[in-house]
Amino acid sequence: MTNAHPQRPDLPEHMTWEELEQLPEEIASCIELWDGRVVWVRRGPGEHQEASNLLWSALRRDSKRAMASEPEQCWQVRTETNVFFGRHGRSDFVTPDFMIHRCLDEPYAYVRGDDAVLVGEVLSPSNTAAEMEAKKAKYAAAGIPWYWEVTLHPRRSEIAYVQAFGLESETGTLPEGVSPLHKANYLLVGAWSPGDSTEITIGHPFPITIPWRDLTL
Repeated sequence: MTNAHPQRPDLPEHMTWEELEQLPEEIASCIELWDGRVVWVRRGPGEHQEASNLLWSALRRDSKRAMASEPEQCWQVRTETNVFFGRHGRSDFVTPDFMIHRCLDEPYAYVRGDDAVLVGEVLSPSNTAAEMEAKKAKYAAAGIPWYWEVTLHPRRSEIAYVQAFGLESETGTLPEGVSPLHKANYLLVGAWSPGDSTEITIGHPFPITIPWRDLTL
């Protein structure tokens, strides 16, 4: 998520979910908790929200098509919905721009990392590589199989390209005494742009085909 937040109040560096719930909605909606640490997020321009909504619509359409052919599968597609890490508590969460998760047992239940199968972020020009890598690392540590990045064009109101990443949980051979910073990471498995393809096509977590004309901002 990317956003221009309101005037930041003087908050502690760490908070619990219960403390976050006591804040005004316009403040709380601009905060994620990373292991209880307050992380401010920025909501981007209208193109950011539009891109999220278009991806949601396209993925929802394909999820319904997949469930019609395989009734034993059940998927939900969401936008700006919290993903809580760990099986208990709510003081460690992030909010992807769009997401696919397995259907939950009860209505209005919270989505846990184990429930999510695909999370996606729309990258506005204001995003930094460091902040996105940090967020991606949290998704990977939670074992979410698929991560998508949608990059907006820096000068035009359009999507420049879409990238799909698959989770890699086994590290390669490293020199003696060297250990990886993260035990799991994402590998690029697909990349599409309007100039080199007519549609986005990938077979996971279910068959997905999104014509570029459906992603016009």
